Amino acid sequence: MRTLLSKLGCLTVWAIASPSLTAAAERPNILFAFADDWGRFAGAYAAVDGPGGLNDVVRTPHFDRLADRGVLFRHAFVTAPSCTPCRSSLLSGQYFWRTGRAAILQGAVWDHDIPAWPLLLRDAGYHIGKTWKVWSPGVPADAPFGGQRHAYQSAGGRFNGFSQTATRLIAAGASGDEAKRQLLDEVRGNFKSFLAARGERPFCYWFGPTNVHRKWVRGSGQKLWGIEPAALEGKLPPFLPDVPAVREDLADYFGEIAAFDAALAVLLEELAGAGELDNTLIVVGGDHGPPGFPHGKCNLYDFGTHVALLIAGTGVAGGRVVDDFVNLADLAPTFLEAGGVAIPEVMTARSVWPVLKSEKAGLVDPQRTWVVTGRERHVAAARAGHLPYPQRAIRTADYLFVINFRPERHPLGDPTRLDGNDPPSTAEVTENTFVTLPDEDAGPTKAWLVDHRDDPDWKQLFEHAYGRRPRDELFDLKRDPHQITNVAADPAYADVAAELRERLMAELRATGDPRLIDDGRYFESPPLAGPVPPDAGRPRR
Repeated sequence: MRTLLSKLGCLTVWAIASPSLTAAAERPNILFAFADDWGRFAGAYAAVDGPGGLNDVVRTPHFDRLADRGVLFRHAFVTAPSCTPCRSSLLSGQYFWRTGRAAILQGAVWDHDIPAWPLLLRDAGYHIGKTWKVWSPGVPADAPFGGQRHAYQSAGGRFNGFSQTATRLIAAGASGDEAKRQLLDEVRGNFKSFLAARGERPFCYWFGPTNVHRKWVRGSGQKLWGIEPAALEGKLPPFLPDVPAVREDLADYFGEIAAFDAALAVLLEELAGAGELDNTLIVVGGDHGPPGFPHGKCNLYDFGTHVALLIAGTGVAGGRVVDDFVNLADLAPTFLEAGGVAIPEVMTARSVWPVLKSEKAGLVDPQRTWVVTGRERHVAAARAGHLPYPQRAIRTADYLFVINFRPERHPLGDPTRLDGNDPPSTAEVTENTFVTLPDEDAGPTKAWLVDHRDDPDWKQLFEHAYGRRPRDELFDLKRDPHQITNVAADPAYADVAAELRERLMAELRATGDPRLIDDGRYFESPPLAGPVPPDAGRPRR
């Protein structure tokens, strides 16, 4: 009998070869596969960017084959590199700073007066459903998707701890393939129950696993997926120490991405079996960059804000890589336009349907040459006084310009206990996000850098990651693609900095960013600053 993964591989080849995958339809189904903490990591991007980087090692065969028949976005970004703010933006089609208490992580509250595209589709006759994470942490739970009454999760949720569960199953005597099959069967069962409940309606399904979020089992990337840490040597960006512990940490992260990719194949197989593959718009992406790594989650550098995005299926002129700059908030009006639903005027985002329907590669829409990102608060107690770390940035093809509105604060949280007589142990920093620098998730890479913070060979890298930053940062991406050298104070870049600052500030003013009003008091005062309210959930750690 063929293994499950070999069957999935055969399915995906079939789907790619199907000439009707891009056939137009009036009211298409929508399949939205959205991974927690998945940055811009897929094999398809190795072909786009050229060899020599991390994507040489990532294994996403199903995503890659689907990209061959869809539109792969080279420049997709989040509005905020933090779970709830990013998802608030995506669901509302607005910048996160326009969503009230939904603009933060801990303590987030959804305002039901904000239009959310899943509920607008439901009201227009769509059968909607979700599995696992949509909008979290926050209250009411998954409110912009209608709460848990649209949940299809009865087949189980062990997939969300993929490496942990698979490791236990193998220890109990299961083979690697059998362990994977059990977890992927949960994906299958949840989706099948959703499809069975749809009747004759078009559907919109949100698949939101959290396995790519920490914590995962150390060594699982190699043991479960054959991703060799040694294959990463010489490929790490310069803000990461190229040492065995960090290479293994990345390999384990890539293993969880491989699991997500295998789940994507299951969803495609069930679509085909239900006869719905030809009439489904398929969108695949993630909510921000990797957790527990410098420059990643909670940073406005590309490692934190640049994400994978693939759109394929009905109505899409596929087989293209496009250079248009897209913010994930743009998906809200795109989904509404696909479903024939009027786009609310309050949405600041723009539909990408014109880009999807075009047959042109490269830059399709000449207006899509930049995006704006930002950040306010992630972990509530990251800094003394429960204060945020406010940032806004504009990203173009050539430059990244960042404003740090409170440069006197620590960007990734206070360095608690690092200068005292009771420094945290390696195990504490590996396992407990909140022990120090709490705006970066716990993990082996963070622990390694904390352990080597006074080592002359690594001290500069530690300071670069966690030290205070100047008010303005400017990076010349052609010379400095990893955003290491700040040239904001270089007279040779004065005109560039001035032009980008004005363009960024104009967008913030036009969209009513409260950060520009009364010295940002809106974000500096409770409930958007201060202790976590008692009605708020806590983030998954």
